[in-house]
Amino acid sequence: MRVLGIETSCDETGVAVVDAARGLLSHALYSQVALHAEYGGVVPELASRDHIRKLLPLIRQALDEAGTGPSDISGIAYTAGPGLLGALLVGAGVARSLAWAWGLPAVGVHHMEGHLLAPMLDADPPAYPFVALLVSGGHTMLVDVQGLGRYRILGESLDDAAGEAFDKTAKLLGLGYPGGPALAALAGQGDPQRFHFPRPMTDRPGLDFSFSGLKTRALITLREVETDQDRADVARAFEEAVVDTLVIKCLRAIRETGAARLVVAGGVGANRRLRERLREAVQAEGASVHYPALEFCTDNGAMIALAGLLRLQAGESEDLTIRARARWGLS
Repeated sequence: MRVLGIETSCDETGVAVVDAARGLLSHALYSQVALHAEYGGVVPELASRDHIRKLLPLIRQALDEAGTGPSDISGIAYTAGPGLLGALLVGAGVARSLAWAWGLPAVGVHHMEGHLLAPMLDADPPAYPFVALLVSGGHTMLVDVQGLGRYRILGESLDDAAGEAFDKTAKLLGLGYPGGPALAALAGQGDPQRFHFPRPMTDRPGLDFSFSGLKTRALITLREVETDQDRADVARAFEEAVVDTLVIKCLRAIRETGAARLVVAGGVGANRRLRERLREAVQAEGASVHYPALEFCTDNGAMIALAGLLRLQAGESEDLTIRARARWGLS
């Protein structure tokens, strides 16, 4: 079975071809970062228009790189939600149209399920069951994963997602968009002993998160400092607080579920400091930690193609209705 995957949930246009026997055959991605940078964030209407402009050329590119054509494709997977509704409709409309024209089944994929399954693209994928930390600009949650489609939310952010908090704090620091990588780079120059930020909601039971208070703490601290080194020290304190909080909650989830594996996915999963700390802490618990390749931490078509492949193999099918959901619970 060979599946074409399409991702258009936000500001990346991603297309990929995945084969059940040969794995990932091609992967084409276009990022709209430069388009949205002058606005300091994603403009939904501009994102939708850019998906329209880029999607068909990327589909042609992915098919050419995979050395495949419509007659070789067994099905089409597309991101059906959650995300920006206009952007989702672009991918859903194109996917459904191609599926109808080529006489193929199409399946709408949950965006976060795509992230959750992204480590399965690896040559040595983690086995079920596992605990997953999904951490990105739009979501932060811990999920008990027993198998495909068998997900139980253990905890999630009650306000800002971790990636959102990174971006907002980066803006306070005068950094560009996207702010997460820029803040992490600045934090690397900071003194970890200079400032100490709280670790939100770690002093009570439970696996929920809260990151909006850290942004406020950064704002208050920045009012009292002046130099570039001061800003780096604030960035380091912020990053350490977020990383510590994520690590503490992941260890709690492993202990509560008895899981032997932790999967970390989503854009913040590329953060080097988070990877270092989790590797040390999770190994000390006698468990293992798994990540997708760095190129598959952010939004991409490969994870959607894989999730669609697994669902089509499981016998899932849908009617010809074009569906897109701005909000859609994973469980």
